[in-house]
Amino acid sequence: METWYLIQSGPGAPAYNMALDEALLESAPQLARPVLRFYSWTEPAATFGYAQKYSDAAALTRLRPLVRRTTGGGVVPHDADWTYSLVFPPQHGWHRLQAAESYRRLHEWIRAAFARIDVPAALAASSQKEIPGQCFAGAEKSDLLWRGRKIAGAAQRRARTGLLIQGSVQPPPPPPDRATWESAMCAVMEVEWRPLPASLLPEALARRLQEEKFAQDSFNQKR
Repeated sequence: METWYLIQSGPGAPAYNMALDEALLESAPQLARPVLRFYSWTEPAATFGYAQKYSDAAALTRLRPLVRRTTGGGVVPHDADWTYSLVFPPQHGWHRLQAAESYRRLHEWIRAAFARIDVPAALAASSQKEIPGQCFAGAEKSDLLWRGRKIAGAAQRRARTGLLIQGSVQPPPPPPDRATWESAMCAVMEVEWRPLPASLLPEALARRLQEEKFAQDSFNQKR
């Protein structure tokens, strides 16, 4: 059985949340094991895809701060969502998957976790009409649906250092207990979970990326 690391970060500042995800990606070869991180937000915010124009993203949401991700995708509101990230080292099988397949596997995993807590959901068989640039307006193939509405989406970045997936769950009403869902996410994945040792957390790198990159207009408004 594989061993994966688990981080339960709790609430973080928007720029820090994006910085820690990137720091984990840069550190993936040294960590040598997949990492699942659950986190939340100290204030309402929105993130948008690396390739999006800032002006386009700003027109799609009133949430501020508005922080550019290093992954793709569209605008994601972080006011009531459940946020997580996954990092895989370059030698892991998930890193070699095609993007569509890793996306499908991820949302099948989340579907199984919801089923474990008696919330029925299904993967979208095809793309649905959506508003360009908004992650949760419509759905793409393999997004997770509840009664026809998208409740989970994700964006990816593959690099030489590993694979980063950043995901958001917009829980259906009435929202289940988040801690119960997180426990279900771990229970349905057949791996051994270990807390990431504090000595391996790339905290210094994350703080540097927060201050020098994700908190800077020069990065967030670069295009």
